[in-house]
Amino acid sequence: MIKRNFRLLFLSLLLSSICVFASTDHIEVGIDEKLGDYLPLDAQFTNSDGDIVLLGDLLKKPTLLSIVYYECPGICAPLLAELGWILGKVELKPVEDFQIITISMDHTETHEIAYRWKQNYFDGMKKKEDKNAWTFLTGDSTNVYKVTNALGFYFKKEGKDFTHPGAIMAISPKGKISRYLLGVQFNPFDVKMALLDAESGKTNPTVAKVLKFCFSYDPDGRRYSLNVTRISGVIVFISLGIFLFGVVLKKKKLVS
Repeated sequence: MIKRNFRLLFLSLLLSSICVFASTDHIEVGIDEKLGDYLPLDAQFTNSDGDIVLLGDLLKKPTLLSIVYYECPGICAPLLAELGWILGKVELKPVEDFQIITISMDHTETHEIAYRWKQNYFDGMKKKEDKNAWTFLTGDSTNVYKVTNALGFYFKKEGKDFTHPGAIMAISPKGKISRYLLGVQFNPFDVKMALLDAESGKTNPTVAKVLKFCFSYDPDGRRYSLNVTRISGVIVFISLGIFLFGVVLKKKKLVS
């Protein structure tokens, strides 16, 4: 019984310390997961055909949401190409079972640009898919930030380009944020499970969030290094908890 209580204490201290220390970070560029939160359904955008649409009117089925900018020279193109590939690889039916929505973070991009890039990605697909399965959107900065802030998706304009994370989000038909899939390459099975979670309104945390806590990216050296300061703080926090637990346990034994 004592061993079981000790294990529970250790796990609770570990998880709570990660949450406490991680929450102190100020994210300028990156993702702060908002699992269980809802997107602003009244956010207004223009689709690639030039029609004004509300986000809430589009979210009628489980959705893979991506935030990019169409004329991005970096990771946006590979991420969108991957989504085009995923469209035919997931063991679900596009349009009927799920859809993809892509929003440009660049408020200066027009629906004509969105239309051109949508055509490019559909023309490049080996298996022709229904174009209604993938919606390309543009919007003003107010509506873009309403959505990206709700997602915890933070980006920064640098010159003519943007620094931003790479990820897709699984959204429920009611606009609930269900899953984050980080990177620009995705396993079709993981995507399928994310969409099924979104359909049922479930949320599922990203394992990479803990890895991100433990490691820091060095942009100069282009590598990840162990974040000793954070981990040391966690160890001190846990050690203190174990010490206090031992003191309380010892007092109980003396009383008995």
